[in-house]
Amino acid sequence: MRDGVERFGDRMAALALVRPKQPESLPVRIHRRRIYILPTGFGLFIAVALATMLIGGLNYNNNPALLLVFVLGAVAHNSFVHAHLILSGVRLKALHAEPVFAGQAMQLKFRFDADGARERPGLELLCGETHSVFDLGANEEKEVVLEIPAPTRGWLEVGRLRLSTLRPLGMARAWSWLRPDTRLLVYPALDTDAPDLPESLGDGDSPRTRAHGEQPHHLREYRTGDTQRQIAWKASARADRLLVREYEAAVARDITLDWTTMPPLPYEQKIRRLARWVVEAERSGSRYTLRLPGQQVPAGRGAEHRHACLRALALLPTETESRAPERPR
Repeated sequence: MRDGVERFGDRMAALALVRPKQPESLPVRIHRRRIYILPTGFGLFIAVALATMLIGGLNYNNNPALLLVFVLGAVAHNSFVHAHLILSGVRLKALHAEPVFAGQAMQLKFRFDADGARERPGLELLCGETHSVFDLGANEEKEVVLEIPAPTRGWLEVGRLRLSTLRPLGMARAWSWLRPDTRLLVYPALDTDAPDLPESLGDGDSPRTRAHGEQPHHLREYRTGDTQRQIAWKASARADRLLVREYEAAVARDITLDWTTMPPLPYEQKIRRLARWVVEAERSGSRYTLRLPGQQVPAGRGAEHRHACLRALALLPTETESRAPERPR
């Protein structure tokens, strides 16, 4: 449960004067002008207790009580300073995340380091409702992983992040806002009811023939130049002549995934179905072309080609935007 300091800090984040005002390119270094600090509930309790002790010590002219109040006050003050120093000099070097499909959780990988040779314990990174607590040693670089939901396709804005600490005594919370200028890609969700890949071939495509591979296809007579590894000894013994294995493998044909030839479906379901077909075509080892309104991804296969196709689908305009009339230039 969040305390009053955290709720107050969330409200402060909406103010225009709170740094950073705009998204920042990485790396981002936290300096003294962007660190905020307030007492926690425990810190306020200590303040009230010290004030009560101070009034009692003055009323009864009790010097030991006054000395204790001043010592405890100095400790509380130094804890504020130390909390500030823990954050000062921390740097967010990089932010990375692998694309995921809409509806899945995206793993954000943050890389932190810090200036100076002092340790920085009890750092807490908060993104939305997800948080992670970590320690940053002297001259250490650490990767922190957070999982956040990715509900819709397209670019995912990370938004404001809060790096804070309650160390050393829990009397104060020091925090700083981070706003990295990083957009993360979310692929479309996959259609769960998609039929098999389309059987039709694209323009100029033709079925591929079988080519030499790793699977035995049939047996044939031995020919000069065949290696002994190819000889089927058991079959040769039964036939009383040398037979060798003919190795062949099926090569997948080219597939065209065309937006215009799809059956009438809701706009977003078309995107989800094409995303499913891209994944299935890549899994089958086929070369595939993706044709979308106003763009085309040429035939290919492999991780980069799969990413290019899913990226094109993820960044398609929404149905409302696609129907909006173009403004005259």
